[in-house]
Amino acid sequence: MNGLALIKLTHTPYHIRYLPGSEGSQGTTDSYSCNMESSQSKRSASFSEQTSQPLSEKDMEELQSTLPPDKKLKEGREYIWNRKSKRKAEYWKYYLEYVENGKLRAECKFCPKTFAADGNLNGSKNVKNHAESCLGNPINIEKEKGKEKQTKLYFDQEHESSELKCGSRIINLNDVREALIHMIIVDELPFKHVEKPGFRHFVQVACPQFHIPSRVTIARDCLKLYYSEKEKLREMFKTCQRISVTTDTWTSIQRINYMCLTAHFIDNDWKLNKKIINFCPISSHKGEAIGKAVEACLEYWGIDDKLFTVTVDNASSNDVACAHLSRMVRRTGCINDGKNLHVRCIAHIINLIVWDGIREHGVCIDRVRNAVKYVKNSPARILRFKDLVQKANIDSKSSLSFDVPTRWNSTYIMLETALKFRRVFSGLSLPDGEDLNDNERPPEPEDWEKVERLVLFLEGFYLLTKRISGSHYVTANKGLREIASMYDMLNNWEQSEDLNFQAMAIAMKKKFDKYWGDVDKMNKFIYVALLLDPHSKMIIVELTLTDMHGPEKDCGDNMSMNIDNSKGVGSDYVRKLKERAKRLKGTSGYAISELDRYLNDQLGPEEEEQDALTWWGKNGQRYVILNRMARDILAIPLSTVASESAFSTGGRTLDPFRSSLTPKMVQALLCTQDWLRAKEVPIVDVEENLKELEEIEKEVQRGESNDVDDEVVFVDSLV
Repeated sequence: MNGLALIKLTHTPYHIRYLPGSEGSQGTTDSYSCNMESSQSKRSASFSEQTSQPLSEKDMEELQSTLPPDKKLKEGREYIWNRKSKRKAEYWKYYLEYVENGKLRAECKFCPKTFAADGNLNGSKNVKNHAESCLGNPINIEKEKGKEKQTKLYFDQEHESSELKCGSRIINLNDVREALIHMIIVDELPFKHVEKPGFRHFVQVACPQFHIPSRVTIARDCLKLYYSEKEKLREMFKTCQRISVTTDTWTSIQRINYMCLTAHFIDNDWKLNKKIINFCPISSHKGEAIGKAVEACLEYWGIDDKLFTVTVDNASSNDVACAHLSRMVRRTGCINDGKNLHVRCIAHIINLIVWDGIREHGVCIDRVRNAVKYVKNSPARILRFKDLVQKANIDSKSSLSFDVPTRWNSTYIMLETALKFRRVFSGLSLPDGEDLNDNERPPEPEDWEKVERLVLFLEGFYLLTKRISGSHYVTANKGLREIASMYDMLNNWEQSEDLNFQAMAIAMKKKFDKYWGDVDKMNKFIYVALLLDPHSKMIIVELTLTDMHGPEKDCGDNMSMNIDNSKGVGSDYVRKLKERAKRLKGTSGYAISELDRYLNDQLGPEEEEQDALTWWGKNGQRYVILNRMARDILAIPLSTVASESAFSTGGRTLDPFRSSLTPKMVQALLCTQDWLRAKEVPIVDVEENLKELEEIEKEVQRGESNDVDDEVVFVDSLV
């Protein structure tokens, strides 16, 4: 067919021309061209006709009903709503159409985005793409969740076998990202850790599909997690009866004063909880400032009317702070008019007592300290020391350690470790001369004898401090027994034949009496806590008070012991105390009140092994009133260690390389770390174990070929 054939499709705005291929060509090549007749004027006219009459109120209400609850129709916008729309694509149901300046536009029902929507001029690609990607649309949220999950093959090696077991599991990339945030917070890593090449290489190998967020995104995610966990804790507080707190202050490397506030409470499942609720800047370390800051924090969390006790150290500023909080609880409601609000940290009092005693042995302690310092200050001396240890056949995994002069427990560890190597120290050429002070000379045999007895003496206090310094187990019921145990130790050392140790015990006893020498000087809740321990009850309370403050009657056998040949005398006292209590049980008559029933009930064989919280969790329903008392009183912490330990974390978080962190971010990181960290997981010491690393080096070297020379030469060994 020659010429031009024009076909007009009357039902469409298109004119289609058919152009045949030229003659003589191999095969016929047909080409088509379409001319679109502009219909803008027609469409615009139709828009004007549709919008000349505004939608009725009923139509507006019906149109609004198609939107999500948080989406509203915009005032002044000329919406078009055609119930019989000719739009066939499914995605158009997610849009509202309206006219603006004579042009048709589409508005997303789930977000504020709008698009030009004239099909003849603009097409629908942008509208379609947004409908499939808008995260405000619930359909897309479900799709995204599905995309983040990927089934992966894995190979699991059987125990003690070289065979690999093939399996599959779903990898959720959202879970991977949450695990990354968890690692950053719990392991105290800098935000920039995610940008380090080593970490990026590891992720690329372990999970190539995971897109590593930037450090800015990581910081933002950490804050989001903090706010999320904070709301969970706020809900938990609503179910609590009363809450005890510990607090302490600290000055950071930024020279900012921080206050840590830690809440302690027993939940409905009889689990002891310890939560850092604030780590915030404070104007000063003065008592009034501390009291106001604690009050503000409690009000922020909505628990100011639930405050039970405040455990602090013996600084005079804390007396002022507790007086301020006592006035607060009298307004909000409290027990015994707030007279038992203030609990003094037992660990801090023990620290004061011990220091008053070991001052009597300052010379021998200084001599050992200088000897340890002399060895550890030179790598060559350390190697020489190790050689002498091997020659002396001393089998000990301990290594020499410095002490912190203000912390007696570190002094105890230094002395206890050095004592194991006393023969090695005698083989070293320690500095000596007339120009040295008496306490700078090398330790003499009589010094080591004093240190040996001093270590034996301090061991009881060291173990006692560890027992009452826990924050994940109940300590309130141990307080009175441990104080009586200390009293017994001091009494025995007062009878020592060594006049130096006798003088030391007398000095310590004087400090002991200052804080615990009178029944009225101790917080009454300590007595009640021991009474509410089903293993102790009234008998143990009576016996301990009798031992400490004088008997009104003969309560049992003599508690004296040979101090020179005993170790762990504190625990020995508690054991004998229980034996005396067993002999006295059942010798008195009891009434039928709830308290009397509790005191008269005997523990079965299985219950003897249960701790106090487990027993109350199983038997508390039998004692309605005592059950509530036990939940409050057993949660009282006897030391401020829970708050003080946060400063160790704070020091690592605010090291010289991260000192630009804002106080708000510091609080978010420390609090969230405390909330996420499981009870069973101990705080890992970030410092490497030198002895362990040396063993690893030897093991690796044994596996290498003996013909290969060592590549590392320690210069100090050649000196």
